[in-house]
Amino acid sequence: MGKGRPSRPGSANPQPSTATERLKLKREIGLASAVSLIAGTMIGSGIFMSPEWVLRNIGSLAGSLIIWASCGILSTFGALSYAELGTLIKESGGEYIYILRTFGSLPAFLFAFTSVIVVRPAGVAAISLSFAEYTVAAFHPGCPSPQVAIKCAAVACILLLTLINCLSVRLATSVMNVFTVAKLLALLVIVVGGVVLLVQGETHRFQNGFQNTRLEAGVIGIAFYQGLWSFDGWNNLNYVTEEIKKPEVNLPRAMMIAIPLVTCFYLLVNVSYFAAMAPAELLSSGAVAITWGNKVLGSWVWLMSLSVAMSSFGSANGTFFSGGRMCYIAAREGHMPDILSMAHIRYLTPSPALIFTSAVSIIMVIAGSFSQIVNLFSFTAWLFYGITVAGLLYLKIKKPELPRSYKVPIIIPVVFLMASIYLVLAPIIDQPQMEFLYVILFISSGVIFYFPLIHYKYHPTFLRKFTMHFQLFLEVAPTEKNVD
Repeated sequence: MGKGRPSRPGSANPQPSTATERLKLKREIGLASAVSLIAGTMIGSGIFMSPEWVLRNIGSLAGSLIIWASCGILSTFGALSYAELGTLIKESGGEYIYILRTFGSLPAFLFAFTSVIVVRPAGVAAISLSFAEYTVAAFHPGCPSPQVAIKCAAVACILLLTLINCLSVRLATSVMNVFTVAKLLALLVIVVGGVVLLVQGETHRFQNGFQNTRLEAGVIGIAFYQGLWSFDGWNNLNYVTEEIKKPEVNLPRAMMIAIPLVTCFYLLVNVSYFAAMAPAELLSSGAVAITWGNKVLGSWVWLMSLSVAMSSFGSANGTFFSGGRMCYIAAREGHMPDILSMAHIRYLTPSPALIFTSAVSIIMVIAGSFSQIVNLFSFTAWLFYGITVAGLLYLKIKKPELPRSYKVPIIIPVVFLMASIYLVLAPIIDQPQMEFLYVILFISSGVIFYFPLIHYKYHPTFLRKFTMHFQLFLEVAPTEKNVD
């Protein structure tokens, strides 16, 4: 897949020209946009929907708050570990590039294969479906929304995101900035409402807070999956390292600002939910934020529907932004078709990779639903998070002499790795499900493609012709790394 790369459109020579080789993505992500990318991707539909499922699994209010706080701490530990990796390996691509540089080609390909085909498009699809459900619900008050309308709205959301991200990196980051501010204001409304309720004496639900707490290993693992879904996105900045201004400074700084900020908001929002609703009421709610809005905001409950829709759209934009880069970097390293490694010659965006991610996401929207992917997404993600941080520990122990502008204390990646192992193994051991086996089989099936296409470098002629035709059609050209 890494051979036969054609040149810029219109060239008769199949090899890249000197001008084409110098084509790079621009460094346009400053500190504010970096914080927005992390926080904007993390704050999606999860905080408006997951509290019900965390409480359902763990069984008590106090236990639920501990799960949410632990998810924030675990995400922070992961982000700090990734910050050292990002300043040590100054390339875009997140887990993929770190696994490639540390463990080699096969593990990296298996991650890319799984992420590009399933994990990233599934994330975009699930969040877009969440956006669509709340948007369409506004036009069908008092009755269920038609599934056809929801899926059409989700597809429209994905197509709009594709257009925004293909046209301009600056436009995409501006959208992230605006929607991040909007969703933080929405969470602030919930927090203030909760403070008012507590001042008015609505504290009795927190008495005997640990009553009915469940402590089975698998149950705790599933509760973490639901909570961590709301925190997913803490690693997205590492996918665009080559587009960050002064990454050695802004990468760790943005993580240290964004993740504690989101964690504090999540805890306060959960306290507000519990102040307004009894546990049984919260568990029977299909949309926690809407139920909270009905009790606290009254006729202004429409603000919650609007907030969830805006929050989901902003989160989908961040997931789409980084997911396209994952596909682009894997292709640039020869693990995906060459066409996916190219950037538009004028807009300097990885448009082929973005279009591919969009196409797979649309297929998943048509075929699936939001509830089907959260646990499987989390299981797959934490498997690779653990492998990535194991690579950091290897580099810290075996290659301490490598230059690092930021160093995380070794205890932090050790704790994160142990938590990752627990999150992967506990649900399998305590609550085995066939779906987990299917995920492992799918990841392993990547070996079938790896050996002929990557290891033995078999490059079908039709793929070269396809690449040349699409390069001309999309007006894209090969790029080089931006690691200066």
